[in-house]
Amino acid sequence: MQRIWAIIERDLRKFQHSPFLMFASLVFPVVQFVVLGYAFGGNLKNLKVGVVDQDHGMAAVKLREMAGAVEANAKTFQTVNYSDLTRAVTDLRNAKLSAVVNIPPHFTRDVLAQANPQVGLIVDNTDNFVASTLESSFGNLVSDYYSNGVDARMQPALALQTVEIYGYTPYIKFLLPGVIALAIFIMAMIGGGIIFIDDKARGLHEGYLVTPISKIELILGFILSGAFKGVLAGLVLTVFGSLIAGVQHPLDPLRLAKMTLLIIPASVAFISMMFLVMVRVSDPLTPRAIMGVLNTLLYFPSGAVYPVNAFPSWMRVIATLDPLTYAVHGFRMLLLKNTGFGAIAPDIVFLSVFSVIMLVSATALFQRTL
Repeated sequence: MQRIWAIIERDLRKFQHSPFLMFASLVFPVVQFVVLGYAFGGNLKNLKVGVVDQDHGMAAVKLREMAGAVEANAKTFQTVNYSDLTRAVTDLRNAKLSAVVNIPPHFTRDVLAQANPQVGLIVDNTDNFVASTLESSFGNLVSDYYSNGVDARMQPALALQTVEIYGYTPYIKFLLPGVIALAIFIMAMIGGGIIFIDDKARGLHEGYLVTPISKIELILGFILSGAFKGVLAGLVLTVFGSLIAGVQHPLDPLRLAKMTLLIIPASVAFISMMFLVMVRVSDPLTPRAIMGVLNTLLYFPSGAVYPVNAFPSWMRVIATLDPLTYAVHGFRMLLLKNTGFGAIAPDIVFLSVFSVIMLVSATALFQRTL
């Protein structure tokens, strides 16, 4: 028993001398619980809906007032006024809106004449969670309009006509952009975390450190090497994932070129971030301890599996700062909507600026010590 106790004591002392490892083992599961608990099933809020009023009559004003009441109370959506339907649909395709409500000309006249008045709802069905929520919300609004202020004996058959601008989107297709981002991120955690720390623990870095190579050259070498592997992982999963999920024209050269333009800054951003996290770490157990936590803390708030609009405010802050959010958004624009470069330009800009900040910070913290 004395020999067994000696082994136990040694192991516990080693654990005690690694405060970060203790923190990761005891506290981070609580973080995972909180993040996962709020990442699924929340009520969608503040979805942007374009309203095109081509009627401007009494019935249209009433319908818009009822929509304003929902906006002020339930806060399911926020309305944005448009004068042109084409422009509204263009913004819908570029993900600036979640849906477009079209009040057609002569809507008021059709209501008064009981001539089967209709309201159009154009939804972005690449996100079935958002589309279902808005269809339900505006369906209830139309029902309320039908029963308020109209004589029950003279009720016109007011109908909501829903139009989906894309083909049927199964959940596996919705999930694909997040899986591509996750594959790149895992490659970054391995290349920028575990391999880096393992090399330090084995003394392999001594060969670099005794040479006249500068810190920035050394760090750029590590980052670019890891980024190359991330790009390779992203492209492979893009092709095979598109084939599995049923993405139309999975081998379209133009779309693959645009995906590559986004995968490159995403890979550099992820590997730079991981290098910054690990640049002062020497314990080889630390990256393994925090890998799962970083995965949870960054992947699920990115909107990869559930819309960001359902998150509480503190998780939306994480999503705003999370580079995975912009990678997932850009991949979704290209794979599910096949948009142009303009739709992903803000994502590329954020990832590029993020990479520069991570690179400068990692260079400042890096120490040339044996």
